[in-house]
Amino acid sequence: MNITLYGAAGNVTGTAYYLKTRQAAVLIDCGVFQGSKDAEQKNRKAPPVSYATLDAILLTHAHLDHCGRLPLAVKEGYNGPIFATPATIDVAALVLRDSLKVQLNDLEKLNRRLKRNGKRPMEPVFSEKEVEKAIALMRPLPYHEECQVANGISVMVDEAGHIIGSGTLRVTAEEKGYKKVIVFSGDLGPYGMAIVRDAEPFSSADIVFMESTYGDRDHKPLAETLSEMDSIIKQALLTKGKILVPSFAIGRTQDMLYYLEQAFSKGDLPPFPIYIDSPMAIEATRIYMSHPELFDEEMKEFVKKGELLKYGNYIHPTVTPDESKKLNDVPGPCMIIAGSGMCNAGRIQHHLRHNLWRSETSVLIVGYQAEGTLGRRLVDGASWVTIWGERIAVNAQIHKLGGFSAHAGQSDLLRWFDALSSARPKVVLTHGEDRSRIPLAKIIKERYGIDALLPVFGEVIKF
Repeated sequence: MNITLYGAAGNVTGTAYYLKTRQAAVLIDCGVFQGSKDAEQKNRKAPPVSYATLDAILLTHAHLDHCGRLPLAVKEGYNGPIFATPATIDVAALVLRDSLKVQLNDLEKLNRRLKRNGKRPMEPVFSEKEVEKAIALMRPLPYHEECQVANGISVMVDEAGHIIGSGTLRVTAEEKGYKKVIVFSGDLGPYGMAIVRDAEPFSSADIVFMESTYGDRDHKPLAETLSEMDSIIKQALLTKGKILVPSFAIGRTQDMLYYLEQAFSKGDLPPFPIYIDSPMAIEATRIYMSHPELFDEEMKEFVKKGELLKYGNYIHPTVTPDESKKLNDVPGPCMIIAGSGMCNAGRIQHHLRHNLWRSETSVLIVGYQAEGTLGRRLVDGASWVTIWGERIAVNAQIHKLGGFSAHAGQSDLLRWFDALSSARPKVVLTHGEDRSRIPLAKIIKERYGIDALLPVFGEVIKF
């Protein structure tokens, strides 16, 4: 048996793990790369495995960096099942269709430039046919049930606490009378996160593939973050500025709406206009509400009391591009929540272009910003940025609110691993830059006496 890493090895995107035994082959996640200079080139190809002999694909959750290359797998001839939780199937369908739309829009602009330069147009990386086939191949994987997915390979999924439908996978592989248990953490959420249930760690494994996005540090406590957010918003309300929130459409947007509604309900903030400028986030919110069985107890109680959407008349979805453009003329104070979360695409770039140079503007960075993204440059204190070829001065107030992360910090990662530690598994740290996973590996060595592996792209883990 062996597992080859075709992504998320020394970085936090492009997740793809290829499990191969003598009698079966399974791919765990099939995500796109984001942020790096060569990401676009990498995303033109599916992970380099044999799709004709691949038995199954397993998804931990539906973020693009975990499912975005599924249409390319189909394009390469994959015709088998794609297993995921029911909520992940719903969200993945939304993500893949939106990804195609973004690709075609970007391609149209690129081909216009190529035509003006007398060059041949480029073809789409994948088509609607391949997206729809990938969605049609998806099969539900219920929580807490052992399911056979290939010859000698079964899987059980437990809650990962990251986004709706996210899971940690326990894969059991048998070969010639030998049995090995491999746990793939997926993306782990922090304990006490809004809406979704906390992560449920397994208690035994032979090998653990563990995410390490924030393996070097803890996030600011949530209560402190919410207090800071309230103070920033109150100041913005006084100056009548616009509050721009680059937000991931799935997970972060729903969390933000939940926290804002709680602040209105408690009287911590006066209600003010909030624009959800993302068709994808609007649909993702609908999907969230269609899976109340996955809510945590606090969210269930909030719904039961009738507090959710009590202030819904202050929340305005803007679906069409024309509605989005009209926000330029909407006076502050107001909040605009728009994608993408790392500011590297989407409608948030439009709003940053029109408002970054204004001193009364506030930008709330509420999620991880990968190296090379526009969001990272803003967080790092850039005095100017380039958007659509135009140089824009950064006079706005940039605020980084780390407590909203959907990824577990160092303490919560160790808390999750603690349940597995007595089994003395082999540990493989993935989904993290070296500055994050090296400190985590050091602590795992000091605390548990286990030497964690830090693989690179294409490395084969044998067991």
